[in-house]
Amino acid sequence: MKKIMIYKYSKEMTHTKILEIVKEQFPDALIADGFDEAIIGYTHRGQLVYKVSKMLDILMTREKMSECDADEYLSYNVLGAYVGEMTPVYIYTA
Repeated sequence: MKKIMIYKYSKEMTHTKILEIVKEQFPDALIADGFDEAIIGYTHRGQLVYKVSKMLDILMTREKMSECDADEYLSYNVLGAYVGEMTPVYIYTA
């Protein structure tokens, strides 16, 4: 049986640290390329959790997309893709 370390959340728990933990403990986890800065956590099964509003910001900044184009791109190419049990989780927040 695989031993899984439990990490307590702290302010130091950055997207970089979360990604490091997931890569180490859940090598089968899937990563949404180019959206590391939108990672806000992970599930008990090792699925990365992304904040959709941050993903939109990344597209509008990096790719110079309008909000409408970024939303359409994200909806079609990322949010609508199911690639197995380890598909990342995408959440909308207030």
